[in-house]
Amino acid sequence: MGISPYPSVVTMPKTEKPYPSILCFLNSRFPAVTREVWEKRISEGKVLDDSANPITLDSEYAPQKRITYFREVNSEPIIPFAEQILYRDDQILVACKPHFLPVTPGGRYVDECLLNRLRSSTGIRDMVPLHRIDRETAGIVMFSVNKETRGRYGELFMNGKLEKSYQAISACLPVAEKTCWDIENRIERGEPWFRMKSTSGTVNARSTINLVEIKNGRARFLLHPITGKTHQLRIHMSGLGFGILNDRYYPELQPESADNFDTPLQLVAKSISFRDPLSGRQREFVSERELLW
Repeated sequence: MGISPYPSVVTMPKTEKPYPSILCFLNSRFPAVTREVWEKRISEGKVLDDSANPITLDSEYAPQKRITYFREVNSEPIIPFAEQILYRDDQILVACKPHFLPVTPGGRYVDECLLNRLRSSTGIRDMVPLHRIDRETAGIVMFSVNKETRGRYGELFMNGKLEKSYQAISACLPVAEKTCWDIENRIERGEPWFRMKSTSGTVNARSTINLVEIKNGRARFLLHPITGKTHQLRIHMSGLGFGILNDRYYPELQPESADNFDTPLQLVAKSISFRDPLSGRQREFVSERELLW
């Protein structure tokens, strides 16, 4: 049994009355965990409200309030690839994440995530990711290691005051001579819950996509996300007809199966650049990870 020493948090979303019980909400939000397991955790005082008080089976559902719990897994898959610390000072840590490793605990993963690996190797318990990339995606992730300056660096991401670049490989080739696309649309959560979808409405996702070269029946792209919605680049590439090589979610959801470490998603967060909010210096960090090109 693996139990995380660090808390996880989930927010109870707005929903129509009558509200579900908290037990029903947790069971539907985390279908891989049985109702009986959640009932046992609640009865043992392992599930807390946003005031750190134990929730009971009679506690009322409260929209927009947070629930804290400690992730438990019976058997945790081992990801046989190592992360790399690219930079560290008293304010931030920049790491390069391998494919298949989640940034934070989730699903079957507790210790096997970038955050807890770095906490263990550096001894910095109060470390927080300033952004996230998909488990299937490799590349740059930046962390705050100083609670006093965390907000200053977090504002870079909240206000779009930095530039990120990704590289991707697609087996789908352009049929026209166009080499640059500016994508603007709306992305919302779809079905199942872990898969996103494009929909009508106010734009909340923007990307610039550039075709770099074509070789051996594959196309290499340089991607610049302007916003940071979940799965944004994967959806935008798929929407153009350039599904990313080895993508198991888009354009079509593939049957669930164990990870094939020989076929990683061909998407890497290549670089991040920004003006440091404390020193005023321009900074850039670049991943050396390469795709199957």
